[in-house]
Amino acid sequence: MRIVTTELNWAGNYRYEAVRLVSPATVPELQEAVAAADRVRALGSRHSFNDSADTPGTLVSLAGIPADLDIDEAALTVTVGGGTRYGVLAEELSRRGFALHNLASLPHISVAGAIATGTHGSGDRNGNLATAVRALELVTGSGELMRVTREVTPDFAGMVVGLGALGIVTRVTLAIEPTFDVRQDVFENLPWSRVLADFDEVTGAAYSVSLFTDWSGDAVEQAWLKSRAPFTGRPEFFGGSPATVPRHPLPGISGSNCTEQLGAWGPWHDRLAHFRLAFTPSNGAELQSEYLVPREHAVVAIEAMRGLSSVITPLLLVSEVRTVAADDLWLSANQGRDGIGLHFTWKPEQAAVEKVLVLIEAALAPFAARPHWGKLFELRAADLAPLYPRFADFRDLAERMDPQHTFRNDFLKRTVFGG
Repeated sequence: MRIVTTELNWAGNYRYEAVRLVSPATVPELQEAVAAADRVRALGSRHSFNDSADTPGTLVSLAGIPADLDIDEAALTVTVGGGTRYGVLAEELSRRGFALHNLASLPHISVAGAIATGTHGSGDRNGNLATAVRALELVTGSGELMRVTREVTPDFAGMVVGLGALGIVTRVTLAIEPTFDVRQDVFENLPWSRVLADFDEVTGAAYSVSLFTDWSGDAVEQAWLKSRAPFTGRPEFFGGSPATVPRHPLPGISGSNCTEQLGAWGPWHDRLAHFRLAFTPSNGAELQSEYLVPREHAVVAIEAMRGLSSVITPLLLVSEVRTVAADDLWLSANQGRDGIGLHFTWKPEQAAVEKVLVLIEAALAPFAARPHWGKLFELRAADLAPLYPRFADFRDLAERMDPQHTFRNDFLKRTVFGG
C-alpha cells in the first residue's frame, strides 16, 4: 500500500487536512486501511468544491484498484470499480455495444463519487447518474465488506446518494442499455421571452437540453441540444440561430475540447458529456455552485436569478440551466420531484462568491431549492432537513451503519447531522 501526501482539490480552492492519503491496490488492502483508521474518507477525482471528502484522519483513493468491469448481458447491468472514471467506463461500454442512460458534463469524475453526491446529467425524462445504480459493494467502518441491492436491501434508496457517510463504495452495479447514437446541435442568442414563454417545449425538444447564460441581457447565449430521436436539423430554435463553428460554454474559448457538435451523429459517450475525456476542460481555476428547484417553479426561479444579475454576473464565468427527472433516492436533489438545475461556474473569488450565495439561497428559498452536495453552498443542516422528506431517516441509517462515526467529518456535521 502506497502512502502519499495530501493535496489540493481539482479547483485549487480547498486543501485537504487529512494526515495521510493512502492508495490501496486491492479491496483487502482497503479493508485493512479502514479497519485501522479512527476516521477515514474516500477521495474520488477531487472534483468536489467543498470539504465533503475531507477527514482529520485518513483519506483513501480507489484509483489504484482495478476497474474489473463485468457486464451481465442478460440482466443488462455492468459492475465496475468505484474509483473508475465515467469516461473510461463509457468508452468500454460503447466498444462492447452498450450504453448508460446519462452522463454528467465532465466524464473525468469517478463513478462512486458522482453517485454519492447526486451528480446528474440532464434531460426531462432522465434521472441523475445514481438512478442507474442496482447494487453497491462497500467497506464499513469495521472493515467489513458488504453488498446491498435495490431488489433485496431495505433502505437501499437511502444508501445510494450516501455522501460517504455509510462506508467506502468499492464496486457499483449500474443499469445499461444497447448503445445508441446522438447528435449535438448548438443554437445562439435565444430571446429569454421566447424561452420562458415555452419553457417546457424548449427543454423537451431533445433528449437533453442545456441553456448557457450569464443572466444579463435579454437572450440566452447558447442552447445545447443532444438528440437521440431522428432529427434533421432546424433553421432556428425559439429565436436562436444555429452555431456555425464548435462552441465552448465560456465565451472566447475554442470548442475543440468539447464533444462534437454541428449536428454530426456519433456514439452516445462522445455527445452526452459536454467535454471530451482526452482533454482537461479548464485549468481548474473556477468555483461551482448549483441549486435544484422543482420543475413547477422553473420560470419564477430563473426570473429571480435574472433579477440578481447585478451581483451574480460580475463574479460569473457562465451558468447552465438544465432539467432532471424525479427519483426515490433519499438525499437526491430530485427525490420525489422533477426539477431544473441552476448551475453557476464562478471566477476563483471565493469570499465574494460566498456572499452572493447567501443572496441566491434567500431568493430561491421560496422554491425549496436543494444544493448540489459537491459544490459550494451556505445552507446548514437546519435549513436542509425540511427540504428532504427522508432526511431524518438518513441520519438514523447512518447511525446504524456507522455507530463509531468513522466516516463523519466537518461537512457532514455541518450539513446533515448538525452541530
